Amino acid sequence: MTGTVNACLRCQLGDFTLDVDLTLPGSGITAIFGHSGCGKTTLLRCIAGLQPAEGHLSVLGEPWQAGKLSRPVHHRPLAYVFQETNLFPHLSVRKNLLYGYRRVPKAHRKIEPEQVHQWLGLSPLLERMPAGLSGGERQRVAIGRALLTSPRLLLMDEPLTALDQQSKQDILPYLERLRDSLELPVLYVSHSTAEVARLADHIVMMDQGRVVAQGPLQETLARTDHPFRLEENAGVILEGKIIEVDTRWHLCRLAFDGGELWLRHHDHLSEGMTVRVQILARDISLALQEHPDQSTQNLLPACIDQIDTEVTPGTSLVRLGAGPTAFLARLTTRSLHQLQLEQGQQVWMQIKSVALMD
Repeated sequence: MTGTVNACLRCQLGDFTLDVDLTLPGSGITAIFGHSGCGKTTLLRCIAGLQPAEGHLSVLGEPWQAGKLSRPVHHRPLAYVFQETNLFPHLSVRKNLLYGYRRVPKAHRKIEPEQVHQWLGLSPLLERMPAGLSGGERQRVAIGRALLTSPRLLLMDEPLTALDQQSKQDILPYLERLRDSLELPVLYVSHSTAEVARLADHIVMMDQGRVVAQGPLQETLARTDHPFRLEENAGVILEGKIIEVDTRWHLCRLAFDGGELWLRHHDHLSEGMTVRVQILARDISLALQEHPDQSTQNLLPACIDQIDTEVTPGTSLVRLGAGPTAFLARLTTRSLHQLQLEQGQQVWMQIKSVALMD
């Protein structure tokens, strides 16, 4: 189908079997998410043609694999960014960037060096050598070099794993800019919920070589049936606009499709900005009536959409809707029964924490 990435692939590696059937968007960042050993990197290698696999693969309407016919790696118009940058140490940043660009026929060039310099903030680095760059700077150059091959598909295999925390924070805004600027599909392997929450538009959750959930990020994270729903950082992501900055109390008011929330003010935030926030299931409690006389300031009316009782002994999950926006609350099963909660009931969500994804 034109405009999508379709992969129905199976491969056997010793005792491990990868068996996936995916239809992914033709633009934006799709996060391939799961614990170590679940098959994320194997999936990327199969898509790249580095690992033999059975099945079929098409990218933006172009067949790359069908039955026994399979394009070799060098005939697949993709770029692959690894954990290690592997820059050419004897070439300047400018020459590293141009290495792949010069090998692309002019008629096939879709991305120009000036665009990459701007997206990734590389102009000040062009004459420097790789040895003089920080880890985050090297990874930005590696991403830029990959983009300048004008790929139809960009694969990124945990590109931030080798970086320290400060370098990760430095590079994430550039990746956000790429997400908003590029018109090609990006498959981004990660086991970091923070990276996924901040960058992804779409998510594929994997476990033991199989896809256990896939779909738009916000919708999929709000499901109660995926295997990561009880992890400490399980929750939902929502996007909204800053409509007020309260300098007295160092807070911001965020409007989203379903209500408003207060969050802690950060220096870079200003009225009119669109941001993403994360609300963890463990940070939502429920009440049958509004209780403004408490320390929790974010109180939202909601309707119970679904209740999954005893997902683990003594713990239940409640999916709620504030307008069209879905939330997850993790409750003790005892609380569920004491409040006599049921599907379709109107309640108040008491949200203890709202985390800006920055």
